[in-house]
Amino acid sequence: MTARTADRTRYDRATAHLDAPIAIVDLEAFDANADDLVRRAAGKPVRVASKSVRCRTLLERALARPGFAGIMSYTLAESLWLARAGFDDVLLAYPSADRAAFAELAADPKLAAAVTVMVDDHAQLELIDASRAGGREEIRVCLELDTSLRMLGGRVRIGALRSPLRSPAQLAELARSVARRPGFRLVGLMAYEGHVAGVGDAVVGRPLRSRAIRLMQAAARKELAVRRAEVVRAVRAVAPELEFVNGGGTGSVQHTAAESAVTEIAAGSGLYVPRLFDNYTSFTARPAALFAQPVVRRPGVGVVTVLGGGYPASGAAGADRSPVPYLPEGLRYDRQEGAGEVQTPLLGSPADDLLIGDKVWFRHAKAGELCERFDTLHLIEGDRVTASVPTYRGEGQTFL
Repeated sequence: MTARTADRTRYDRATAHLDAPIAIVDLEAFDANADDLVRRAAGKPVRVASKSVRCRTLLERALARPGFAGIMSYTLAESLWLARAGFDDVLLAYPSADRAAFAELAADPKLAAAVTVMVDDHAQLELIDASRAGGREEIRVCLELDTSLRMLGGRVRIGALRSPLRSPAQLAELARSVARRPGFRLVGLMAYEGHVAGVGDAVVGRPLRSRAIRLMQAAARKELAVRRAEVVRAVRAVAPELEFVNGGGTGSVQHTAAESAVTEIAAGSGLYVPRLFDNYTSFTARPAALFAQPVVRRPGVGVVTVLGGGYPASGAAGADRSPVPYLPEGLRYDRQEGAGEVQTPLLGSPADDLLIGDKVWFRHAKAGELCERFDTLHLIEGDRVTASVPTYRGEGQTFL
């Protein structure tokens, strides 16, 4: 029996009393993945990216483990919700234009002390001030550095289109603007190298592409390490009491942690390990989050049809954004239909052993987006469901 077959047996036994569709998290795998993130961070605290988890119970579980500290959130409304729930260190990873939420933040000492907002433009400071509605609390601010790799004199850019701030001078100028502006305090600097942390470098069946990615990432890490250190020096000259410098992501933890300028690492997907994180040479981990769809039809030999399952992930459209049938091993999509909104045919010899009502287990492409489809995660230990906990959606929270 393979390890995957053994997992299927455990999951089927644990959820025999539950009708699919359902979503699960294998706590043994979750904890092992958490330990691996801490090991790779080499003593630097790991800040949990909430968008990759989207379940308060599991955020609390990760933060209760040694080596984890703080949350990286994705909207201001979510940040305030988490702070009200007792999370006391929430870094908002993206700028916000939520005026009502800024008014709440500026009016509440507890929220203002717990939440740090992201800024990369003078206009964002203006918006925050215009949104205060009389609130006088000091707003904690983090600046974001553009990490993209630019080559051929800037004609080639590799990396996400995020912050416009790239040079030490640009970051220092905005830092001075924050320092001069009453009601704000600069406490952090963030730089997310998504083209390193979020791009697999061992693409199955694509050896030349994989090598090109590894060469690009090596060049990107080298360039960014130098520039990030220069930026940190420039910003600390303006704000010597800077509390943190955040960097990294699941795919680059050990590389980013090796930079002396970085004080903490951000990671979240490495807890669930969705399918997009299968193609990395920098680490291996265990899939912890899966969902199951029920077999509802048997159209013919070597074919079953499950209910729904068409849960595409965000990003540039492509086959890598679809979930993949995972258990039993050997199932594949019909090329003419793929993963469907209300039904999904699956082909392969394992189909002949599946009965109406049996579960087929899938892996989603991007970590936390699974929780936008399910209101409950069933937590499995061994071959038992030991708890069923709400996702953000299950708590009535849909922030985007």
